[in-house]
Amino acid sequence: MAPVVAYDREAEQATLKELALVADATDQWTDCRALQVKDEVSEEIDETVADGDGAVDIRGRPSIKCSKGNWKACWPIFGCEVCERVAFYAISSNLVTYLTEVIHEEVSVSARNVNNWSGTTFMTPLIGAFIADAYLGRYLTLGTFLCGYFLALTFVTMSVTLPALKSPDCKGVGPGPSNLCPPATKFQVGFFYFALYLMAMGAGGIKSCVTAFAGDQFDNFDPVEAKRKMSFPNWWFVSISFGTMLSVSLLVYTQDTIGWSWGYGIPTAIAGFATLFYFICTPLYRTHHILGGSPFTRVAQVLVSAARNWRISVPSNPELLYELDDKEALTQAPGRLLGHTPGLRFLDKAATVPVMDHERVFRFEAVMKPDPWRLSTVTQVEEVKLLIRMLPIWLTNLMFSAVFAQVGTLFLNQGTTLNRSMGPNFKIPAASMPLFVTLTICVFLPLYDKFFVPTIRQITGDKRGLTLLQRIGVGQIISTLSITVAAVVEMRRLTLARSLHAGPDFILPMSIFWLLPQYMLTGICEVFLSVGQMEFFLDQAPESMRSLGNALYLSTVAVGSFLSSLLVSIVTNATYDSNGGWIGNNLNISHMDYFYWLLAGLSLLNLFAYMFFAQRYTYKASIKSSVSRTSSESPCSDSSGTLQPHCLPGSNAIRPLDL
Repeated sequence: MAPVVAYDREAEQATLKELALVADATDQWTDCRALQVKDEVSEEIDETVADGDGAVDIRGRPSIKCSKGNWKACWPIFGCEVCERVAFYAISSNLVTYLTEVIHEEVSVSARNVNNWSGTTFMTPLIGAFIADAYLGRYLTLGTFLCGYFLALTFVTMSVTLPALKSPDCKGVGPGPSNLCPPATKFQVGFFYFALYLMAMGAGGIKSCVTAFAGDQFDNFDPVEAKRKMSFPNWWFVSISFGTMLSVSLLVYTQDTIGWSWGYGIPTAIAGFATLFYFICTPLYRTHHILGGSPFTRVAQVLVSAARNWRISVPSNPELLYELDDKEALTQAPGRLLGHTPGLRFLDKAATVPVMDHERVFRFEAVMKPDPWRLSTVTQVEEVKLLIRMLPIWLTNLMFSAVFAQVGTLFLNQGTTLNRSMGPNFKIPAASMPLFVTLTICVFLPLYDKFFVPTIRQITGDKRGLTLLQRIGVGQIISTLSITVAAVVEMRRLTLARSLHAGPDFILPMSIFWLLPQYMLTGICEVFLSVGQMEFFLDQAPESMRSLGNALYLSTVAVGSFLSSLLVSIVTNATYDSNGGWIGNNLNISHMDYFYWLLAGLSLLNLFAYMFFAQRYTYKASIKSSVSRTSSESPCSDSSGTLQPHCLPGSNAIRPLDL
C-alpha cells in the first residue's frame, strides 16, 4: 500500500511564489531585450524606462535602466579599483624598506620621501577631477589615466629589473652599512623617482573618477536605486580593502623572499588586466555627456557676480532669486537643483536679478541669456556655499591623515626592531602588518552596515544611523586613541631596548604582535572616519562637481601626508642630538614615543576644533525634480500663468535695480 503524503499548503504557496518570480524575471528580461533592440534601431526611448537624471550610454543615447548601470555596472568598476589598490599598496607598503635597504637612504629621509610621494599621489586627483568635470567626463578620464598608470608601473618594474636601471642589490640600513654597497647612480635614482611620480599622476585621474563614476551607475531620481546607493560606500570600501590585503600580504612577502622584480611585476600585470577589463565592460556603463564645465570657472562666476551686485539688496524671500527650471538646468549641468540655504548672504547677491528701469533698456536676446559673470543661479550660489562650508570640515580631517601616515612609515620601522617569527620557519614581513588594518575593515564594515546601522537608526531616527559628521567624529576619537596606544607600546619597547643596551640592528625579544592593537584601532577608525569622509564629500559636493568632491576627500590624505612629512622634519631638526633625536637611525636609543605623544596631543586639539565646526555645518538641500520652479504660482506669473514683463525667462522673480 502506497504511503499517504500530507498536503503542505505553505510549501505549495512558496513554490508558486518562486514560479511567479521566475516568470516575472523572464518577462522583465524579454521587455529589456526588446528595448535594447529598439535602442539599436532608433534613438527614441520611452522616458519611463530611461534613467531620470538625464544619463546616457557611452554613445550618447538615453540609458535604459534594465541594461545599463546599477550594481551590474559597478562590479567592473569595483574590479578596476581593486586592481589599482593592489598595485599602489604593493609599491607603497614596502617602499620605506626599498629606499633604506636598496637605495640606502636614511630613516628620516626615506620617511619624508614616502610621505611626499604619497601626498602627491593623493593631491593629483584635484587635477584629474578638473579634467573630468570640465572636459573629458569621468569615463574617458578614467580610461585615459588607467593607461598612464599601467605605463608608470611598467617603468617602476623596469627600474628594479634591468641592470642598467636598478640600484645595487645589497642589504643595509643607514649610512654605516650602506657604505659597503656600491651607491646607486643619480640616473638610477632619478629614473626610479620619475616612475613613482608618473604613477602618482596616473593615480590622480583614477582616484578622482572611479568612486564618482561608480556612483553615477545609480539613478538618484529612482527611490529604489537611491536606497541601494546608501550601502555603496561601505561595500566599496570592503572591496578596495581586499585589494590592499592582497598587497600587504602576498605581494610584500614576494618582495621580501623572491625579489623586487616579481614583487613589482605582478601588480603591473594586474593593472594591465584591469585596464583591459574596464574597456571590455563599456556597454554596461551609464554616464553624463553634459559636463558641468570647469568648477573653478563656476565658482569664479559666483564671486564676480556677487561683487558686481554688491549694492543690490538681497530679497528676504528666497523664491525671488534667479533659478532655472529642471529641464533647462539639465542641459547645462548634470544633477538636481539645489535649494536656498541661509547664511553667507553676500553670495546671494550673485542670484539677485535687477529689473530694467526707465533709463536702462536691455535687448530681448540679453534677457534670454543673462551674462554668467553678472548673474548666477541659486544652484550655482549654493555650490559655492557648499564648498565654503566644507572647508573647515576638510581642514579638521587633516590630522587623522597625518596620524594614518605613520602606518606605512614609523609603524613599519618600529616593526623591524621586533621579533617577527611565526613558528620555526616563517617570519612575517614588517610591511605586512597593515594587513591587520585591512582585516579589521573587512570584518567590521559589514557588521557596521548590517547590524550597527539598523540598531542606531532606531535610536537616532537618521536613515544612516549616525549622521555623516557624527560618523567622522567617532572616527576622530578612535584615531586619537590609536596613536595613544602606539605611544604606550613604544614606551615599553624602548624600556626593553635600553635594558638590553640594544644596538641599531638588534632584534628585541618582543613580539611584533604588540603592535596589533594600534593597527586594529586604525582599521576601526577607517570604518568610521575614512568611509564617513568619502560619503560626506561625495554627498555634499555639488553634483556637477562630484569628481571634485572625491578629490577633496583624497586631498585630505595628501595634505595629511605632507603635514606628517613636515612634522617629521621639524621634530628631527629640533630634537637632534648625539643619539639622533626623537627619530634617529637607531630607533633603540631614539624617542619615537615622544613623537607619538605629540601626535596624540595635536589629535585631541583637532577633535575639539572639528566638533566646533561640525555643530555649525548646514547640509545640502536639494529640490525634487517633480517641483517646477516656474509654476503658475510664481511671483513672476499672474493667475493664468502668464509671464509678467518685469521677469526673466527661467527665473522666479527679480527685484528693482538699486543703482
